[in-house]
Amino acid sequence: MLTETVTAPSPLWWQRPDLGFAADGALTLAGHSLARLAETHSTPAFFYSADRIQAKLRMLHLALSQVGLPYRIFYAMKANRFLPLLGLIRATGTAGIDACSPQEMDLALACGFSESDISYTATSVSNQDLDILARHPDVLINCDSLSTIRRLGERCPGRAIGLRVNPGKGVGYGGNQLLQYSGSKTTKFGIYREHMAEALAMAAKYDLKVVCIHFHVGIGYLPPQLPMWDEVVSDCTWFVDQAPTVKSVNLGGGLGLPHVASDRPLDLDHWAGIIRRHFGSRGVTVCVEPGDFIVKDSGVLVLQVNSVERKQQIDFIGVNGGFNLAVEPFFYKMPCEPAPCRISAAAEAAYAPANLKPVTIAGNINEALDIWAEQVLLPPLKEGDYLAFINAGGYASAMSSNHCMRGQFYERLLYPAAAAPPHP
Repeated sequence: MLTETVTAPSPLWWQRPDLGFAADGALTLAGHSLARLAETHSTPAFFYSADRIQAKLRMLHLALSQVGLPYRIFYAMKANRFLPLLGLIRATGTAGIDACSPQEMDLALACGFSESDISYTATSVSNQDLDILARHPDVLINCDSLSTIRRLGERCPGRAIGLRVNPGKGVGYGGNQLLQYSGSKTTKFGIYREHMAEALAMAAKYDLKVVCIHFHVGIGYLPPQLPMWDEVVSDCTWFVDQAPTVKSVNLGGGLGLPHVASDRPLDLDHWAGIIRRHFGSRGVTVCVEPGDFIVKDSGVLVLQVNSVERKQQIDFIGVNGGFNLAVEPFFYKMPCEPAPCRISAAAEAAYAPANLKPVTIAGNINEALDIWAEQVLLPPLKEGDYLAFINAGGYASAMSSNHCMRGQFYERLLYPAAAAPPHP
């Protein structure tokens, strides 16, 4: 069984062997006290567990090995491009890179990935981008529009390409339409069924060989969304059947992970079974390009409490970082899970209902939307304490901005404390 089980009490649903409260009340990641790290380094700070990233890669490989087809994993660099993290993934030799800009492609090459390790999928592609891509013949480009096919064909006829398609159905965490790349609303992504014949004719005009069908339909799907994802995969077999030269199918990313106590981990056995049922007899190579699934729960964002104040009926906890550091809770309405970096009692006692208080956590950006979490139950906090925000390893630092000129932060990749290499 590939699905991780959750055994912690409900308020501490996020705890696991490498993330949780130690006996002395310190919140630890990979054996390191997050409060001590925060005191040593400046905050805001992102910390990532190297072991967790490697474990998630192993889980994916084990699941895909059950499909019975050749497979490849491409890590979606847009989730997190911290250089030590990319170096770790490169060192494992178990994943390539999903890139969506020439700059990401160049960074992957600089980290030691080869051109054949890179799957390139972008949208609204410029001529300048295509001029750069034309100089990298072994990078597989997944074209998501007729315009891209035509302009790429003009530059490098005879090249092997992929086609990004749009099945008109999408999936996302909790059914959140903000996280869906395709669905009932027409989107900018991919080639729709009614344009597939024209796309293939355009490719043939320039002798472009369509070797891959690519689709990515949403972010963060969990067990409740697997029936819809099953429908999506079934519909996408039609696109594969239209192109007899196809050698691989890229299922995109979007594999989710729990964000609240009621979420169940993704059932990777079920997920792999869906892939096997729809593609097992087609003899293609199966490709996936997860980002969140690999890195999101490896990371935490640590902020310091700078104010504790009651305003009318609300107790506000002010922290020294805001939405410019991690946009998902604010822009995509993803649940946010904060935890104190130190507690004064055993975890079960500290999180006993009688010891919890509803607070609203506010960031330091001068905008009304800069509220991390409203009326969340936490043990008592005081000014100077540190708070860790769980699931900050993906789509946080990589999407950060310098809004209000508060974009500075520290990052560090953590190895198990007992075996940590010297840190420069």
